[in-house]
Amino acid sequence: MEFFCYHRDRPGSVALRDDLLEEHWSYMDLYAKELIARGPTLADDGDTPTGSMHIVDLPGPAAARAFAFDEPGYQAGVYRDVLVRRWRNTLGRTMWDFPGGRIGGSRYLVLGLGTGPAADLAVPRELDELIAYGPLLSDDGDTWLGTAALVRAPDPDTARTLLTADRYADIEVHNWQFGGRS
Repeated sequence: MEFFCYHRDRPGSVALRDDLLEEHWSYMDLYAKELIARGPTLADDGDTPTGSMHIVDLPGPAAARAFAFDEPGYQAGVYRDVLVRRWRNTLGRTMWDFPGGRIGGSRYLVLGLGTGPAADLAVPRELDELIAYGPLLSDDGDTWLGTAALVRAPDPDTARTLLTADRYADIEVHNWQFGGRS
């Protein structure tokens, strides 16, 4: 089962986050085979971290919560909140399989939370710019709760157009970059 995990940084936690970077990477190394995508979200300056996103294939919801809440940054208080949702890998690949590579162009995490009938289940036509794409689901996989995508786009407004605006309570667009050891 695939899960989307998004840790949002607590204000003023950049120094603590930096101190724990090697511990975070070592922890993620334990899940190297299970990771589909990973990387930090960044402020508008393109440098200051605002969160940490991971998409991971794990046995079930309990394992996904353990993954998210045992992470060293979470344990030390780096994050203000954590979103853990089941996710479906509609592209069937990892971020490392993205033909556009690790660098070049602006990349975004597009996150739409919604309720009601499912929306945006079909893969958008801009397939060659999609790094990851799929619905956010309830633990049992039966209820649609939104959509999460990683995309290369010229700007945040273009990235936002991946999702049908009136189907979501809110659509967040975060600067994002490939994570992990280089």
